[in-house]
Amino acid sequence: MNTYGYARVSTREQNEDRQMIALREFGVEADRVILDKQSGKDFDRPGYRALLGKLKAGDTLVIKSIDRLGRNYEEILEQWRLLTKEMGVAIVVLDMPLLDTRRDRDLTGVLIADIVLQLLSYVAQTEREFNRQRQAEGIAAAKARGVHFGRSRKDRGENYEAVLAAWRRGELSGRAAAKALGVAHGTFQRWSKEK
Repeated sequence: MNTYGYARVSTREQNEDRQMIALREFGVEADRVILDKQSGKDFDRPGYRALLGKLKAGDTLVIKSIDRLGRNYEEILEQWRLLTKEMGVAIVVLDMPLLDTRRDRDLTGVLIADIVLQLLSYVAQTEREFNRQRQAEGIAAAKARGVHFGRSRKDRGENYEAVLAAWRRGELSGRAAAKALGVAHGTFQRWSKEK
């Protein structure tokens, strides 16, 4: 019977230290902690898949909070069922003591854990949807203020109009025109189609 920890952050830039400290304080050995730096939108994560290959009946999986497991309501419930019912793995959610399947395995304990799990899974997915909505609203507001996203546009240079006119008259090939402007052929082609 082994104890494993699972930690997840959504991006490579985010810091997992808070989760690692909590898992270590619980007693999970460092070499038994699996980390994913990937979105929790689904369970197609290399670390999580590796974890499933290691877990055996009687093992314990420790996570800091339910949203570290994932952020998709139905998939969280499915993975919880797979781990606890099919694989016989106990789960400990450190931020929610009611979600500790090691104890209170009587009918009432299981019922309470299932209700709390459904509620927290719903909250995790709702938070993910709110984050996406807030992001879209922020981008729309920034665009309305004139903020430009992506790379800044390349300056066409002073002689662009003359080179474009020569290209349109057939005096320059597209590649020669691009070379004269110091840009890639594709860039010149795109510019020539813009009004």
